[in-house]
Amino acid sequence: MFHFGAMKPEQTLPNDLRVRARGALSNAAGRFEAYGVAYEAEDPREAARLLRTQVTTERPRRVITYNRSPDLPFDRSINPYRGCEHGCIYCFARPSHAYLGLSPGLDFETRLIARPEAPARLEAELRARSYKIAPMAIGTNTDPYQPIEAEFGITRACLEVLQRFNHPVAVITKGALIERDLDILGDMAARGLARVGISITTLDEVLARRLEPRAPTPARRLEMIRRLAAAGIPVRLMVSPVIPGLTDPEIEAILAVGREAGAGAASWIMLRLPREVSPLFQEWLAAQYPDRARKVMNRLREMHGGQEYSAEWHRRMRGEGVHARMIARRFDLAARRLGLDQAQAVLRTDLFEVPLARGDQLSLF
Repeated sequence: MFHFGAMKPEQTLPNDLRVRARGALSNAAGRFEAYGVAYEAEDPREAARLLRTQVTTERPRRVITYNRSPDLPFDRSINPYRGCEHGCIYCFARPSHAYLGLSPGLDFETRLIARPEAPARLEAELRARSYKIAPMAIGTNTDPYQPIEAEFGITRACLEVLQRFNHPVAVITKGALIERDLDILGDMAARGLARVGISITTLDEVLARRLEPRAPTPARRLEMIRRLAAAGIPVRLMVSPVIPGLTDPEIEAILAVGREAGAGAASWIMLRLPREVSPLFQEWLAAQYPDRARKVMNRLREMHGGQEYSAEWHRRMRGEGVHARMIARRFDLAARRLGLDQAQAVLRTDLFEVPLARGDQLSLF
């Protein structure tokens, strides 16, 4: 059971609860919570129980989210799930769980929310007369191909809607389940309607397992790139995030193996530590790599004017200063040498067409 109390807003875990293959090491309450939550076992027989993933569902009023960010290449996106079981400790989406009254820590990766009605809502929004076509992004907040997609199939259902409407889509993921949907993505890509971004943070499998405990291994993600490329789907390799003092030495190696696997373009983003992500990442860093913790955080502060993170447009993704410029220069040189610096073809919007719904009258012309 659990007790609420006027205590420091922390969420403590019982001593007998085992945490396995998770990114966060704690479960502090979100920034909107005035009270902490303390868990206590009611029955001694619950000892040594394992922290498991829980999934609930919600009915979204709207599913397309619009943004006006000048440093993002899209203005709309859909996210089939809230929270992500991959458990990437660096995930910039963790703070969004605070809006649900949940912790950006372990709650973010164990208390997930699925949106089964998202495909129906998506279709309704695309049918609105006021809708204006532009490429849709999927996976910009949490991964659309995290493990629970195998059960719910919401991402595939959304892709089926977009396919029927001839609506362009860009998918971002590190989940191998995307290979299940090669039939849809391959068909759309053949008509200039789809492309995919696959993120690889490191090639070191030990580091990857610590950073991204339930995501596919780096080798598995390279195989995903091969299979997507073989299906004719344009693939962008995303070296993201680059963690200065930890993963930045691997930039050139990641680009080289990504190109060999079939990626046609590449991009990168510096590690971002907004809101609750910063203390969670620093806690993880001190526990996993105490000998590098000071160096990593000092580099990040140098890149953000002395702060751990700055949300300024055009700077938040790359940082500034000597080390940020050095990383950018190394990436640019390697990408150019490998032919990964080319812009991908613009997704087509001229094929968009609202299909007939049940009961609609056929046109005579």
